[in-house]
Amino acid sequence: MLTLIRGAQVLAPTDLGVQDVLIAGQRIVAMGESLSLQGSGVDIEVIDADGQYLTPGLVDTLSHITGGGGEGGFHTRTPAMEFSDAIRGGVTTVTGVLGTDAISRTLPDLLAKAAGLEAEGLTAVCHTGSYQVPVRTLTGSVQQDIMLIERFVGVGEVAIADHRGSQPSWRELARVGAEARVGGLLSGKAGIVSIHVGESEDYLSLLFEVAQNSDIPLSQYYPTHMNRSPGLIKDGLRFIKGGGTIDFTASHTPEILAAGEVKCASALKFALDRGADENRITFSTDGHASLPHFNKDGILESLKVGAMDAMLNEFRDAVLEEGVSISTALKAVTANPAAVLKLPNKGTLATGNDADLLLLDRDSLALKSVMAKGDWCLCDGELLKKGTFE
Repeated sequence: MLTLIRGAQVLAPTDLGVQDVLIAGQRIVAMGESLSLQGSGVDIEVIDADGQYLTPGLVDTLSHITGGGGEGGFHTRTPAMEFSDAIRGGVTTVTGVLGTDAISRTLPDLLAKAAGLEAEGLTAVCHTGSYQVPVRTLTGSVQQDIMLIERFVGVGEVAIADHRGSQPSWRELARVGAEARVGGLLSGKAGIVSIHVGESEDYLSLLFEVAQNSDIPLSQYYPTHMNRSPGLIKDGLRFIKGGGTIDFTASHTPEILAAGEVKCASALKFALDRGADENRITFSTDGHASLPHFNKDGILESLKVGAMDAMLNEFRDAVLEEGVSISTALKAVTANPAAVLKLPNKGTLATGNDADLLLLDRDSLALKSVMAKGDWCLCDGELLKKGTFE
C-alpha cells in the first residue's frame, strides 16, 4: 500500500510550506503540492494532515537501551527500553550505549537488544565501549569493532571529568580517537567518540589537550551532558568554534536542576544567543540511564530514570517557552544528530529518505502520529504497535 499524507506543513527541518508526501514501503517517494494518483488503480491510504506539522522522526544519539545505572547498588539497575517508550517520545532512531556499568551490562546484550528493536520497527545503532579506558571491545580493538560489526558506529560513552570514570589522560583519549577515526574511515561510518562529561570543573580540558598535542581534531569527539552548568556550556561554545558538535541532555530531575544543571531548551537558547552554530548542537534523551544526584561528598542522594519522551518535550519547550525558531530547534533533534551519526537517510524529509515521520499539532506541538520505516506506530495519539513482550 502507498500512503499519501495531504495538507501538512512540512518541516524538513527547513520549512517547506504545505506539501503532500507520498510513501511507498519504507521510503518517501514523492513530495510536492497537490500530488495525485487518481486512476492509477493502486491501493492508497490517504491521511488528512491539515493543521499539523510533518517532521522527521527524532534521532537519539544516546540511549541506554539495555538499562543502566546501579550507582545505588544492584537494586538500582534501571530497566531496559521497550519499543513503545521510543515511539511515545517520537524517537524512530536510537543509539544504544553502555555507561558506568560494563560488568553486568555487556556489549553482546547491547547488540542483541538493538537487533530486537530493529526487528520491531525502530532503527537501532550502537557504540562499542563504555565509560572506561582501556575500552572494552568485542574483537580486541575499537577499530575492528567499528569496521567488522555492522551496528557499531562509534565508541563510548567514554567518561571524563567524572569520579565514576577511569581518569584517562589526553594520550589515552587521543589513542581511542585515532582508532575510532580509522575504523570509521575504512568502513564509511561515523567513527565518533561519544564523551560523557561529568560534574568536574575540568570541563573539556582533556579534549582541548588532545587537539593541541595530536593530529586528532575536536570533531572526532562528541561530548554529551553539556548542559550540566553555564560554565560547561561556555566551554562547549569554544568546542563548537574549534569545529566540534556538542550534545545537551534532555532528561533531568528537580534535584539535578537545583544543583546547577541548565534545562536543555534553555541551554540551546543560551548557546544560540552567544553565536553558536545551530548546526553543531544536538539533544539526546539519555533514555533509561540512571540520573543520580550526588552530594558534595560524592554520596548518592537520589536516583531516577531517563525518559525517552524528554527530547520531544525539550524541543517543544525550546520553541514555545524559549522562542527558538521551530526549524532551528528541530535540527537539534533530527538533522544534526543524523549528521553526527553519519546516517544520510535519517533526520531530514526528502525524496528517497526513510519514511520516519511525525505529525505534530501546529499550535501545541503535541505528538499526534508516528511512522517508523513506513509503518504507523502511533496514530491520532493511539499506540498501534508495541514491542514483542509489551
